[in-house]
Amino acid sequence: QVQLVESGGGSVQAGGSLRLSCAASGYTARHRFMGWFRQAPGKEREGVALIDSISTTYYTDSVKGRFTISKDNAKNTLYLQMNSLKAEDTAIYYCAITWRIGHMWSRDTYNYWGQGTQVTVSS
Repeated sequence: QVQLVESGGGSVQAGGSLRLSCAASGYTARHRFMGWFRQAPGKEREGVALIDSISTTYYTDSVKGRFTISKDNAKNTLYLQMNSLKAEDTAIYYCAITWRIGHMWSRDTYNYWGQGTQVTVSS
């Protein structure tokens, strides 16, 4: 079993920054992807940033140049540094991990999810 626990969410003004953390416990070795997804009210959950087993990173277009995903294997922790935040970044942010073969941006590909952390950006 794997547990993912997010932290670091909060309220910030537009243009500000937040850093999300996702602490993983249990067996996490040899995963294909870890990543951050978000879900805004009334919208589908969407992929934001992903990192694969060799630390190649992937970003959805709307966050490129503003968000940075990273992981610390020694601490078993995933991070999302979010800069230049916009009101449209407001959502619940979820951490996820997968060993499955599938489309890396599809939420159905992911085995385990955290409980989510709220990010609110005021304009």
